Amino acid sequence: MSEENVLIIEPLKTIPEESGKSTGTVIFLHGSGDTGLGVFQWVKSLHKFSFPHVRVLFPTAPCRPFTPNGGMPSTVWFNRLKLTPDSPEHLETTDATAKELVNIVNSEVKRGIPLHRIVIGGFSMGGGMSLHLGYRYLRGIAGVFALSSFLSTTSCVYKSLEQEKSPKLPPLFMCHGSADDLIPEPWGKETFTNLTKLGVVGEYNLLPNVFHELDKKELAKLSSWILERIPEKDD
Repeated sequence: MSEENVLIIEPLKTIPEESGKSTGTVIFLHGSGDTGLGVFQWVKSLHKFSFPHVRVLFPTAPCRPFTPNGGMPSTVWFNRLKLTPDSPEHLETTDATAKELVNIVNSEVKRGIPLHRIVIGGFSMGGGMSLHLGYRYLRGIAGVFALSSFLSTTSCVYKSLEQEKSPKLPPLFMCHGSADDLIPEPWGKETFTNLTKLGVVGEYNLLPNVFHELDKKELAKLSSWILERIPEKDD
C-alpha cells in the first residue's frame, strides 16, 4: 500500500490538505476495539490493497463506554446493548458518529473528489456503520462494503429505505466467514437479504472455513470490486 495514498486518521479529526494524484477515495472503518492503524496493519499483512488513483483512509472511532464490554471505554463507532440482531440500535451514538464521518467525506469532496468516486466500508462494526452511512446519509457514494457485519432486525437503515425511496442506491459488497463464531454468518446473510428486498443491489460472498477475521481472498475480491466502482477514468 503506497504511503502517499494512505491516511490514518486519529479519532475523527479533520483530514489535512494534501497534494496528490488521487481521483477517488476509500474510507475503511475498523471493528470494535480496534484503531485505524490496527486495521491498516492487518489489511497490509494480508493483501497489497493499493490503488494508484485512490486514496485509502483509516479513521479511528472515538473512545466511549461500550455496554457489551461491561461499560468500559472502547474505540467503537456506536454503543450497543448486546451483540445480537434482536438488540435495538443505539441511535444517539450511531448518528453522532455518522455526522463526524460525513464531515470526513465532505473534506474529500472539498479536495476535489466527486461523491460518486468515494467508497465507504469496513470490518465487523465498521461495516455496520458503513451501511448506515451509505443507505441513510450518503446515497450518492460509489459503493458500500461490509465484511463480517450485520444490522439489527429493526434497524433504522431498513426504515429509511422503506420511507425514503431513491431511484439509485450505492451497490453493496458483503462477505462473511462460514465459521464466524462472534457474528454468525446467518446474521450477515439476513442483513443482505433484507437490504436487497428494499432495493439495494449487490453481492454476498460466503467464505468457507473463515472465522471472524479478514481474509486474503476476500480482500482480493474487494479490491477488484473497488476498481469497478472507482475506475481510473469515468466513462
